[in-house]
Amino acid sequence: MKKRAFLFPGQGAQYVGMGKDFSNSYAIAKETFQEADDTLNVPLSKVIFEGPENSLTETKHCQAAIFVNSIAILRVIRQQINSFVPFVTAGLSLGEYSALFAAEKLGFKDTLLLLQKRALFMNEACVRVPGTMAAVLGLNGEHVETAIQNIPGVWVANYNCPGQIVISGTKEGVEKGTLILKETGAKRVIPLSVAGAFHSALMQSAQDQLAPFIMAAPLQESSTHFVMNAIGDFVSMVSDMRKYLIAQVTSSVRWEQGIRAMNERGIDLFVEIGCGSTLSGMNRKIGTAGETISIEKVSDLEKLGNLVC
Repeated sequence: MKKRAFLFPGQGAQYVGMGKDFSNSYAIAKETFQEADDTLNVPLSKVIFEGPENSLTETKHCQAAIFVNSIAILRVIRQQINSFVPFVTAGLSLGEYSALFAAEKLGFKDTLLLLQKRALFMNEACVRVPGTMAAVLGLNGEHVETAIQNIPGVWVANYNCPGQIVISGTKEGVEKGTLILKETGAKRVIPLSVAGAFHSALMQSAQDQLAPFIMAAPLQESSTHFVMNAIGDFVSMVSDMRKYLIAQVTSSVRWEQGIRAMNERGIDLFVEIGCGSTLSGMNRKIGTAGETISIEKVSDLEKLGNLVC
């Protein structure tokens, strides 16, 4: 059997109007957006489809919005190509929760409510301890780690792909890190427009608050494999899933390592589901053996159908 991987985007990929064509074209997608509105008791779909953009980008809306959009598209794929099932799922940061649902480890409502808590606690941590992030281009992870190891208040947040590392921390720490990294040989260090220092020790309060909710969530094992950010590898036991979901709030996202672990298992096709095509671009830089396709618009379904049939 062919091995397919479903990949899901994280925070920052959102845009006003995402998923609207799916909602207009497929009842199951429209029902998914409505289910989210009803579950959260918030007109989330209106924010997604109509904005304004500054409202959509707020953490309290953004995390749920990206998840719901991804799952609406996933459900359409399942309905239209019912024999198309993943061997493994994975998601970048927030996208890990979409992957959790797609792997049938947790139901839609439970995942959405857990994400609502995650967004709330992370937003509170951003307000309590201001921070920022920056993308480092042209250096590998080891070079970045060595360059910033003696700078207080800065950490490696993401190992995205070769030549693309993200740092996170206090504004002072990231500024000092930026100077050192440029001196070390980084091609560019680009400040990111984010609400805080995600995937760093500055998120510790959010991790502590989220932990009991993850421990109480009705996670279950399933036949679909699951690759997690905190370890960058396959995880099968529910106890480990809980541990790494908790750790993910403050730990580095080992995305490149996770993709390489999937590549070693012989994945034939990687399917990025949701807004944007960032993950497809990263796969090209990583050099996956299997093809990668992004499903963002209704028009992308025909391309997927041709690959699968």
